[in-house]
Amino acid sequence: MKLVIHDLNEDEWRQVAGSYAGWTVVDDSGAIRPCIGCFRCWNKDPGRCVIRDGYENMGALIHHADEVVVISRYTFGGFSGFVKNVFDRCLGYVLPQFEVIDGETHHKKRYDEDKPFTFIFRGPELTEEEKAAARRYVRAVCANFRGHVSDVIFRQDGDAPAAPVREPVGADVAGGVVLLNGSMRSRNGNSAKLARALAGRLSGTPESIDLRDHLRDLPTLVRRLDAAETIVLCVPLYVDGLPSQVIRLMEEFRRSGAGGAKRIYVLANMGLYESCQLVNLFEAVRQWCGLMDYAYGGGLGVSAGELLGTLMETIPLGLGPTRNVCEGMKKLASAIDRGESPGELYAEPYMFPRGLYIFIANTNWDRTARKNGLRPRDLYRRL
Repeated sequence: MKLVIHDLNEDEWRQVAGSYAGWTVVDDSGAIRPCIGCFRCWNKDPGRCVIRDGYENMGALIHHADEVVVISRYTFGGFSGFVKNVFDRCLGYVLPQFEVIDGETHHKKRYDEDKPFTFIFRGPELTEEEKAAARRYVRAVCANFRGHVSDVIFRQDGDAPAAPVREPVGADVAGGVVLLNGSMRSRNGNSAKLARALAGRLSGTPESIDLRDHLRDLPTLVRRLDAAETIVLCVPLYVDGLPSQVIRLMEEFRRSGAGGAKRIYVLANMGLYESCQLVNLFEAVRQWCGLMDYAYGGGLGVSAGELLGTLMETIPLGLGPTRNVCEGMKKLASAIDRGESPGELYAEPYMFPRGLYIFIANTNWDRTARKNGLRPRDLYRRL
C-alpha cells in the first residue's frame, strides 16, 4: 500500500490523481479535528487516536504504507493547517518513551521500520532561505517519526494571493498585550501555566484568550486580535512545529488582510529535553510575521515542559530546575514591557541531567499504563 496526504482542492487533485491511482488517499473532508493533547493514543488506546472523525488511525496507515507522499501548500516554512493537522493526529505512530538518537531526545519506535517520506511543497516561487527552512523542518519531522526524507520537491503554483481589504474592527476588541493560549489542553496545561507565570512578571495586566474557545469562528477572533498592540503566542510543540489550530489561525489572519503595527512574541514549550528543537516553531512565526508586516519579537522556548510545568506550580519560580525558565521569563517580560526583542531564548531544566529526565518520564508512562488498567507492555501495541 502507498499513501498520499494532500491539501489540494477537487480541481487540483483531478489534475494529478492519475499519478496516484491505487494509492490510499488522505484529503480534507472537512471533518478533521485538532489534536487535543490528551495522550490517550499512548496511554489509553495505544496507537489509535481517541477522536473518531475518520482520521483516528493515521499512525497505522503510515505503518502499513510502503511509502508516503505529502503534498502541501508551503505555509510559514512548513505544512498547511490541514496537512499539519493530519501529522498532529499521527502521534500514536511512535511510542511515548524517550531515547537519545544522534545526541537528541526522540520518541522510541512503535514499529521497527524506517519509513520513506517524499514532500512536495507547492506555492509561489520560494527563496533559497525558505526552501532551506522547509528542508530543515521535514528532516526534524522524520527524525521524530523515525523515518527518513526520500525527497523534497518544490513546485511553483501561481503567485501569493493578494490580501483582501481589511474589515473594520468591531467594538469588542483586545488591546494592549494579549496572551493567546494556543493549546487544546485544559487551562491547567503547560502553555497556560507558562502564560500565567509570564503575566505575573509583566508591568501591566494582559488579556488572556484561549484559542480553543474560538475555533468555530476564527474570523471573529482575528478581528478581535487585530487591535492588539502585542500578541504573545503561548504554544506547545506538536510534531516539530506549531499546532495545526495555531497555523489555521495564522492562515485566517492572512486571508483576512489583517496587518499593521503589531509586535509578536512566542512562549513555547515541549516535552523533549533539548530546547533547540523548537527552532522550526520560531521560524514559522518569524515567516508569518514577515508576510503580515508584523514586528517579530522572538521569545522563549522551554523544554521538558511536563517537568517544569509541574514544578512551577509546586516550588517558587526560579528555584531548582526552574532557574533557567525564570531567567528567560524575566528577559521576555522586560522586552515585552519595553517593546523590544530579546531574541530567541532557550531554557532547559537547570542542573537536571537529561538521563534522569528520560528515566523519570519513561517510568511514569509505565505507571500511567497500570493506572489505566494496562500492562506496561500494552503501550507497545502495534496496529
